[in-house]
Amino acid sequence: MRKNRTLKVVAGIAASFIGLVGTIIFLLETKIISFEMAILMLIALLAMYVGFGILIAVYRLIGKLE
Repeated sequence: MRKNRTLKVVAGIAASFIGLVGTIIFLLETKIISFEMAILMLIALLAMYVGFGILIAVYRLIGKLE
């Protein structure tokens, strides 16, 4: 049961990331944002996902120490 829950969480995170990337690409294609702005937004999105992932991993590791 635990593995199934983890798979659902990973699938949800991946779906939200893909959805946000798709939104940025849509904004780029409709010329609402420039190419440079799209690249900046994609880099910032990736950095936020990596940063929060590290934060959650550290939080879970600290929780196991107690």
